Amino acid sequence: MFSTSVPPARLALPHRKEIRRWLQPVSARDTPRALRLVAFDFLLFGLGLAALMLLRAPMLKLLLGLLLGLVIARLFILGHDACHQSFTPHRRLNRALGRLLFLPSLTPYSLWDVGHNVVHHGYTNLRGFDMVWEPLTLAEYQALPAWRQRLERIYRSGWAPWLYYLVEIWWRRMYFPSRRTMPTPRPVFVWDSLLVSGFAALWIGLLALGASASGQSVTLNLVTGFVLPWLVWNALIGFVVYVHHTHPAIAWYADKAEWSAAAPFVTTTVHLRLRLGGREWGGLLHHILQHTAHHVDMSLPLYRLQQAQRLLEQRLPGYIVVQDFSWRWYFDTARRCQLYDYQRRCWTDFSGQPTATPAPGPA
Repeated sequence: MFSTSVPPARLALPHRKEIRRWLQPVSARDTPRALRLVAFDFLLFGLGLAALMLLRAPMLKLLLGLLLGLVIARLFILGHDACHQSFTPHRRLNRALGRLLFLPSLTPYSLWDVGHNVVHHGYTNLRGFDMVWEPLTLAEYQALPAWRQRLERIYRSGWAPWLYYLVEIWWRRMYFPSRRTMPTPRPVFVWDSLLVSGFAALWIGLLALGASASGQSVTLNLVTGFVLPWLVWNALIGFVVYVHHTHPAIAWYADKAEWSAAAPFVTTTVHLRLRLGGREWGGLLHHILQHTAHHVDMSLPLYRLQQAQRLLEQRLPGYIVVQDFSWRWYFDTARRCQLYDYQRRCWTDFSGQPTATPAPGPA
């Protein structure tokens, strides 16, 4: 089901600079195209919110709330590109668009920039640095209090990516983070957190006002128009980050030299293919699941990822994990990828039993 056919004695990968040179012909940034994407997705968000406030049937509101969660994810992905400075060629425009596009997901721009661009991309799958879905060892898990062990089991059950992202990433690290999680606070962190708080207040106020003006339930409007879309967004981002870097064939590292030698920009990400009815549906999430190309070169705009990913898979056969999505695969991964043995370089279950073939060492 996934590509692990890497020979034991692998040839060394080309240097990252060389691989990036391969991608130059497909890396051009296009401002008009980027702005069209922004306009289209904000139009979807505005129309969806307006329809939700006008319609009275609870089931239709519920359906629109679910769809709004997907639209928020799409807006965030555009903002993610802008935060990487890969969306348009203009730095100031990217920063302005990034802050705007992050508002519906309530993501403070500057805090995402530090946590994602600097930490996650700088140290992907390196223990002690990359904090997103970092697997515990058996000893660390057993040392946790009983309530925290139960929470870890819930997080990694496959059912709660929304809870993991909401608590461990957004609440602890993205929204007015404490000095414990952000030892070097900056004024811009506070201002960006206040900005998303103001947007949330405006969003909630609009829903409440619309319900009162039309004689509808304020509670129903808030639940379907704010709470549900935001929880769906959390579920989508938690799921996407999980499947990008959690897989029986993907290694995590405790030693920085070993991690560096393993070419982590290629070997620690998954290309997850969403296929249904013979078609690829990754475009629903702006092709962010074509993730290897993004980690090889963060300056690639999302509207070029398909071409870049295809080129990498042609020129680096056996190195890139390509996985077709199915619920059976997903929950099997959740069952197998619970803890990590950093000495043997393999995933284990919560009892410490290996559940995957040890990852090959650096070439």
